[in-house]
Amino acid sequence: MTGTKPDLRGKNVLVTGGSMGIGYAAASACLRAGARITICARKQADVQQAVERLEAVSPGQVRGAPADVTDIGQLNRIMDLLEREQGPMSAVIHSAGIYGPIGKITEVDPNEWFDAVRVNLFGTFLVARQAAIRLMRHGGGRMAFFSGGGAATPFPHYTAYACGKVGVARLVETLAIEFAPFRIELNCIAPGFVATRLHQKTLDAGPERASPEFFAQTRDKVEGGSAVPPEVGADCAAFLISDVAEGITGRFVAAPYDKYTDWIKHLDRIRKSDLFTLRRIVPKDRGEDWQ
Repeated sequence: MTGTKPDLRGKNVLVTGGSMGIGYAAASACLRAGARITICARKQADVQQAVERLEAVSPGQVRGAPADVTDIGQLNRIMDLLEREQGPMSAVIHSAGIYGPIGKITEVDPNEWFDAVRVNLFGTFLVARQAAIRLMRHGGGRMAFFSGGGAATPFPHYTAYACGKVGVARLVETLAIEFAPFRIELNCIAPGFVATRLHQKTLDAGPERASPEFFAQTRDKVEGGSAVPPEVGADCAAFLISDVAEGITGRFVAAPYDKYTDWIKHLDRIRKSDLFTLRRIVPKDRGEDWQ
């Protein structure tokens, strides 16, 4: 390893949602760092096209197959493919996710709402669970999940997305403690406002369903070219699954803003604190003494 740049040579990495957007960028970042990767997404055609493009980055180091992250059988099959073709799993980057229904809670379809939570939160649980079973056999490993801005602040009209993603952050904090004895470390990432297919759903929904403020923000960033490049979150994920990030676990990283490559200089301070986590705020945290 050189400095804080990730070196993934000899690592076998699963990337979910790896056919497009941040997942594809993460797969590419891992290949550039020397990893062998297996990608999955729900559609065979999307996976095949992505594999062909990634092969140009690193010939012979890419595998792929369709898989739904909410289906334990399909997850096991993609992990079996990775270990059969490339060797023991070393790490996971979980990027698969959806926005879900957009609109006021009294107007969205309850079944669509629950399905979004199922994909974003239950899917993360399954990926973490099935990957951990394998990583435990091999002496440990690392995982990175995408949580998103819906976890950090209220997100009106996107309640399913917000609830699922905030659940990912607390799941990561909790599993970091559970998995510590097995040398498995994991973190979640807010990649910033990235112009992916998700934001087209906002533009399609219109200002009334999406809220005028967020609709305008989305339109300006997508059409104005001021969105965060997908490589920002992708590079963060590649760093967090590399050995250079050892000791960083259970944290919520804002990829565009946190100088996360410097965290290794402050590991003792981070480990002993609630820095980069989700916590309840009480009056004394704001210098008030009325409670």
